[in-house]
Amino acid sequence: MPHAIATFNGHVIAEADGYEFVEGNVYFPPDTIKDKAALTKTESTTFCPWKGTASYYNITIDDEGKEAKDAAWYYPQPTTERAAKLKDHIAFCQWN
Repeated sequence: MPHAIATFNGHVIAEADGYEFVEGNVYFPPDTIKDKAALTKTESTTFCPWKGTASYYNITIDDEGKEAKDAAWYYPQPTTERAAKLKDHIAFCQWN
């Protein structure tokens, strides 16, 4: 499994050698989040039939004043056994 890094505006938010890869997204385990202060929970949710309800975070880099709304998500209560491995893992929007 290749090393994965999630960045925002050049700032490393998460980094891991072990993660879940689902539907083109890297889901980082909670203990691999390098900058928890950059993540702020939002009220936004979406629903996936096999993963359940996703909750979202804004990403904010305070020293730069940059923010990405609802740019990271996680499943606090996955609804199927297949999705159980994603519990509390965080995925990030992909910017090119």
